[in-house]
Amino acid sequence: MLEMIAVSPIFARPRLRALLAVLLAAAIATAVAQTAAPGALPDLKTADELGADLFARSGSTGMVLVVVRGDQVTFHGYGETSLGTGQAPATDSVVRICSLTKIFTTDLLTKLVLDKTVGLEDPLQRYAPAHAVVPKRVKAITLEDLATHTAGLPREIGNTPRGMAHFTFPDRLTRWHWLPNQHLRSTPGSAALYSNVGFDLLGDALENAARKPYAALLAERTLKPLNMYGTTYFPNADQCARLLAGAYPEGPCTVTENTAGSSGLYSTPRDMAIWLKYLLGTGGPSIPAQSPAAQASYFRVADLTREVGLDHAGKPYGIGLGWMHLGAPGDPSEIVQKTGGGAGFSTYIALHHASHTAIFVAATDGAVEKHQNLFKGANDILLALAGLPPLPEDAPKPAKKHIRRHKTH
Repeated sequence: MLEMIAVSPIFARPRLRALLAVLLAAAIATAVAQTAAPGALPDLKTADELGADLFARSGSTGMVLVVVRGDQVTFHGYGETSLGTGQAPATDSVVRICSLTKIFTTDLLTKLVLDKTVGLEDPLQRYAPAHAVVPKRVKAITLEDLATHTAGLPREIGNTPRGMAHFTFPDRLTRWHWLPNQHLRSTPGSAALYSNVGFDLLGDALENAARKPYAALLAERTLKPLNMYGTTYFPNADQCARLLAGAYPEGPCTVTENTAGSSGLYSTPRDMAIWLKYLLGTGGPSIPAQSPAAQASYFRVADLTREVGLDHAGKPYGIGLGWMHLGAPGDPSEIVQKTGGGAGFSTYIALHHASHTAIFVAATDGAVEKHQNLFKGANDILLALAGLPPLPEDAPKPAKKHIRRHKTH
């Protein structure tokens, strides 16, 4: 029997029917998976071999792989913690999760919506600093627009000044001084344009609404309840000593609170295993399940005028609060995913709810050219562990000359 899914009235908006359809499809998929014959899914032990193949083709210096199915967890470390150490990454190795930070921000957003501290349709202007003016184009930017990359804002406010550490620019004062002078690239809610600065502004808004520093708010509402004590914006000397390093100098391990909403979090494979159980809702009494509203799809890409920068792991069908949906609701191969990258790391989380399986990958840059898209390779592993074939290949894009840049996604 399927239980009825109740959606709080505070999430009732014009797209409520689409949200209910997504949640119902997820419930159906869950019911199907729960009634599958025991042992029908491939053994999780195969993840080691699949991960080793992905690592070999990634060209990375080091890679960590965490797979969760139900309450089971498997971890594998490949390569080296840094060039020449001969030491494989471990469960307490420290990684920069880069733009996976955004799904922590939207987890917090969902909690503040549920307790009525904020609303998704609240205008950003309501939580702006005194005298700061948020630009408009036909309509005002809302918190939902920021969380779905549909605010019409650019990816960044500009290039990081020379000599600044990764994920320390821009600070709060800089972005709010920059924002009033911007002309939005599209009407809010009409197009999806990937934006890091949009998520930092969202973090600022949540901080102002809750009247508490953002980092403290995230720790109080999410990290401490989940016992994720290795996840932080403030790494100590011991944590920095355990930070994986790639083939190129990437600057200091330092405080990254300035980009708390978009990209600054450090974490460990151990903590990410907890996070995956939380996202899947398979952690038992000790790890509560995330609200379904946090992972729901809020826009179909086909209904938007354009989509830019959201397709690193495959062409998305739907866009959620920080999440991308590969495949339509009810598709047996539907994946809910988020990519990240920057500061010498590529990071990825993907969820396959129908089989209660999730994957986390973090890899450092190598000295050789990559031969496989890490994100799509991780999708292949996830679906193989679910007993399903890979996703169809996207149409090829025109080749571009490779230029090494410090971008996050």
